[in-house]
Amino acid sequence: QVHLVESAGGSVQAGGSLRISCSASGSIYGFRSMAWYRQIPGENATLVAIINNRADTRYADYVKGRFTISRDNAKNAVYLQMNNLKPEDTAVYFCNFDDVVELRGGTLLSPHDYWGQGIQVTVSS
Repeated sequence: QVHLVESAGGSVQAGGSLRISCSASGSIYGFRSMAWYRQIPGENATLVAIINNRADTRYADYVKGRFTISRDNAKNAVYLQMNNLKPEDTAVYFCNFDDVVELRGGTLLSPHDYWGQGIQVTVSS
């Protein structure tokens, strides 16, 4: 079965940088996209960045030019490099693997979405 394991979060000063990662265990045959979402207490999670299986990327306006999403297919991993962090970037960040097709026992299973457990990122002013 596929499980997502996220790196530890961290606390940084405004203007600092942080890189978070998320990797999937299990035998992944394919996927549609990998993404990072974030959630501020009291609000719904919002999309931060997404990379599809063609390596096309898309970012939320408020992180363009500061954050970079990347992936390592061999490791089934996705990364988020966050530069020039601002206090308003403080949130819990979740990784998402969308429409993952798992190969189990020689059989391709139906697509399924997976989520990481959440990473706390705190940016102080």
